Amino acid sequence: MNEPPLIVQTDRTVLLETRHPEYEAARDRLARFAELEKSPEYVHFYRLTPVSIWNAAALGEDIEGIVQWLVQQSRFPIVPTVLAQIREWFRRYGLLRMLPGGGGRLRLCSDDATVLATLVEHPTVAALVTIADDGEASLDAGARGELKQALVKLGYPVDDRAGYRSGSVLPFAWRQAAPGTPGFRLRDYQIAAAAAFHAGGSDRGGCGVVVLPCGAGKTVVGIAAMHQLQTNTLVLTTNTVAVRQWCREVLDKTDLSAEQVGEYTGEQKQIRPVTVATYQILTHRKGKLEAFTHLDLFDRGEFGLIVYDEVHLLPAPVFRATAGIQARRRLGLTATLVREDGRADEVFSLIGPKRYELPWKQLERQGFLAPARCVEVRVPLDPVRAERYAAAGARAQIRIAADNERKDDVVGALLRAHAGDRVLVIGQYLEQLQHLATVFRLPLITGQTPNAERDRLYAAFRAGELPRLCVSKVGNFAIDLPDANVAIQVSGTFGSRQEEAQRLGRVLRPKQDGGPASFYSLVSADTREQEFGKKRQLFLTEQGYAYAIVGAADLVAAGAAAKERA
Repeated sequence: MNEPPLIVQTDRTVLLETRHPEYEAARDRLARFAELEKSPEYVHFYRLTPVSIWNAAALGEDIEGIVQWLVQQSRFPIVPTVLAQIREWFRRYGLLRMLPGGGGRLRLCSDDATVLATLVEHPTVAALVTIADDGEASLDAGARGELKQALVKLGYPVDDRAGYRSGSVLPFAWRQAAPGTPGFRLRDYQIAAAAAFHAGGSDRGGCGVVVLPCGAGKTVVGIAAMHQLQTNTLVLTTNTVAVRQWCREVLDKTDLSAEQVGEYTGEQKQIRPVTVATYQILTHRKGKLEAFTHLDLFDRGEFGLIVYDEVHLLPAPVFRATAGIQARRRLGLTATLVREDGRADEVFSLIGPKRYELPWKQLERQGFLAPARCVEVRVPLDPVRAERYAAAGARAQIRIAADNERKDDVVGALLRAHAGDRVLVIGQYLEQLQHLATVFRLPLITGQTPNAERDRLYAAFRAGELPRLCVSKVGNFAIDLPDANVAIQVSGTFGSRQEEAQRLGRVLRPKQDGGPASFYSLVSADTREQEFGKKRQLFLTEQGYAYAIVGAADLVAAGAAAKERA
């Protein structure tokens, strides 16, 4: 009989044996309340954290169910202090409540008077809270977000029941299909995600994060949330291409008119009932010491709902602005709650807890995502570059490894192997991409490409006129290229797990032929790039994707043999 698959350590690290017969079931269960930190071949390392436990509580998990499962699945007895700690974290979720008060003030309440009395004496809380003669704690409504931030830093998340402003009423309906056509229908999980966001009634429903894979239709979930509220909405997203994509989707899926949907970017400043803006425009300022030029957009459209697309990328200034608009409903959309800056607690306190999540593999099994084959190709450095690498400082080594000229042969072999496919070549460094675009005659899209040209190239790719595109990191986010089925990643952002998830997501839309997607990550062997590659794969490993590791020489030789046979 097999031993259980877990080892729970005193530092709240959970080790999961990957070759255990129950590995997949254990992985899926752990993902509900723990964070994956490392994924070596044989053992994956998870960590129990306050935010992971609070998100589990928000999703309706039962603490005794979690504890019982951990005890049953652990190979060795769990130290009682670990179980006590996760019980305490779970107890703290909702222990503090923020309720409406009077005269522009809110009340801070708790069933545990001792905890409340201790917290209001802490300097960061005392500066925001007033204690009345009867002991009631209250705060100015404008300090709502700031207090929630302060308390989550102290380990006490607030159950915010202070209610929301409605915003201007915006009546609209889903667009009706033309006679004889199948029309548009929400998928069951999209309906469930929008319903989960609104669950809890008028005072609690309407803030939180929906986690769905790229290609699963997060935009449609956002529109469904808008439809339930029927209110003016501000959508924030990553770039101008994504802004226009959102506008197209809203106009395609609803009966809203073009005059009711506006773009607020560097090119146009339209404030309309549905306004779609970029994070960049909100964080624009004329000089380093100047105020942010457009942060007042939050207050200029009578918005009752703010949608944060790709919420894991939310910039710090927008966090600060979000702290001041807690009276508006807030929906975060993302493929991963991983933040490389460690500000997951800020997303939790200011946008809201995780309200809905669906594993990538489950959507794949249901046919909503293409099955994916992930391959890491290890490319050796030539002797001259290896000497440069050995003599360089740590930061310079990253670029030397990324620019490895032997990657050219691998890209060429993969392009030949996928001659009939729709291929994206994605990378971090402009000079590297310009070189590859020249060598292989690939159209190139970077941050310097004018938006009109980007739109033209994306449209040509979608139409099948261009079978291949080379894109910089602007291709990571919110671009709709449903027919792409191969991605070749030639370089990336250090060990960014969120970027790996985004890039794989570019090729996960289901294909007409039902075939799999292929995702190749090229890393220079025995360098820091290979180390970063292991970190980048963490999120996809957690979602159930396995990486095959191949040597560049074998792949190039196979490509050459295939070319001769052709």
